[in-house]
Amino acid sequence: MAAQGDVDELFDIKNAFYLGNYQQCINEAQKLKTSSPDVKTERDVYMYRAYIAQKKYGVVLDEVSGVSASELQAVRLYANYLASDQKRDAVLKDLEGQMSSSLDVGNNTFLLMAASIYLHEDNYDAALRCLHQSDSLECSALTVQIYLKMDRVDLAKKELKLMQEKDDDATLTQMALAWFNMGVGGEKLQDAFYIFQEMIDKNSASPLLLNGQAACCIHQGKYEDAEGILQEAMDKDSNNPETLINMIVLSQHLGKAPEISNRYLSQLKTSHQNHPFVKEFTAKENEFERLMKQYAPA
Repeated sequence: MAAQGDVDELFDIKNAFYLGNYQQCINEAQKLKTSSPDVKTERDVYMYRAYIAQKKYGVVLDEVSGVSASELQAVRLYANYLASDQKRDAVLKDLEGQMSSSLDVGNNTFLLMAASIYLHEDNYDAALRCLHQSDSLECSALTVQIYLKMDRVDLAKKELKLMQEKDDDATLTQMALAWFNMGVGGEKLQDAFYIFQEMIDKNSASPLLLNGQAACCIHQGKYEDAEGILQEAMDKDSNNPETLINMIVLSQHLGKAPEISNRYLSQLKTSHQNHPFVKEFTAKENEFERLMKQYAPA
């Protein structure tokens, strides 16, 4: 972490990662000549996390070994968890062992990766226990997301206030403010939209930012605006799960033919079987089938 007043040589790499411009993050990381081994490790952490965001788990598993820095091994643990359903129980057992041993609370990367794994398991309490051991902005930003998932807007507001006191202008703080405004809804939706727009203007549009804008528009009933934004997101990444989900929702609101939304749904189910939306949708489909059979005429 750069000291106050120092130039953070990883600023562009981190910013690209936070904003969802993952290929840009990787490109910048591969070009950067670092000033110290610690900075090199931190650079590699963001680069490999960007590969994970692109679902290129094999790159991380191939390149990060048992002799790599502990931060990188934490990233590898997360990649290993996501790469294989069959290995998830073993990874969780390994994680529990690390959590119960002498934990280095200064290793923010480990705390973030551990919290991310617990979040995938819908274990919000365990995720928050990890994050509360760090005062880093990124841990706080994930904490805000979890509180919003729990519908605890009050706790999200407190965490956001702490972020604003640390660094109000930081990308992560502004992103957390946008998420919080979306959680509040109403007039705050327009504020969230403008935050995403400012980030797009300063940097470049990513599916993450565009989906944020589209969600604001959908909640405001501005369906035609949302459609244009989501089309841009599709042009950037036609297989992004959040874009596909928003396209399904929007197709319903616009009264489009059922085959349109079914097409997006089919693509989502095929490409993102472990996405929470797909898991919940499949569970509801199975329950509907069960009820149909139960009440079908003998």
